[in-house]
Amino acid sequence: MFKVLLPAVAALGLVAFAAQTKTSFDDLPMAGGEMGWHLSHDGAIAKLAYGVENSDQLALMMTCMPGDASAVVYGDVQPAGGRLIQASVGPELLDPLSGGEAFESRIPLQDASLRSLAERGRMDVQGDAGSFPIKATRQERRVVSEFLAYCGQGRA
Repeated sequence: MFKVLLPAVAALGLVAFAAQTKTSFDDLPMAGGEMGWHLSHDGAIAKLAYGVENSDQLALMMTCMPGDASAVVYGDVQPAGGRLIQASVGPELLDPLSGGEAFESRIPLQDASLRSLAERGRMDVQGDAGSFPIKATRQERRVVSEFLAYCGQGRA
């Protein structure tokens, strides 16, 4: 009986260990504040970012201008299942000081993942660590809705 019980306990231990892996940015400790959705403006450009407010710690950022039909997506994660459109042929130099490269993508403002974030407070994303949800509080859902409304201004 001990021969059967020992492998079963070991298998359960491995399953429990695997289940403890980080599955969301909410689980990660961040210096300087909590992760959340934030809206800012740089001239006419609206920026919706998920990260620590007023810092460079961002997981995902989307930008747009009034009248745009889509938003430009930057970051370590991308909306999962979204209809992303590759906007650049190859990596573009984002930060000349660090030499960081990124691929620019666009997402239609009517995409289901953006609508889900605004209406239900959940966006599934994917990155190097796999797929997981990023959630939004009621106040953050209003911020996302403001971003979508701002971007959609000027469309006929």
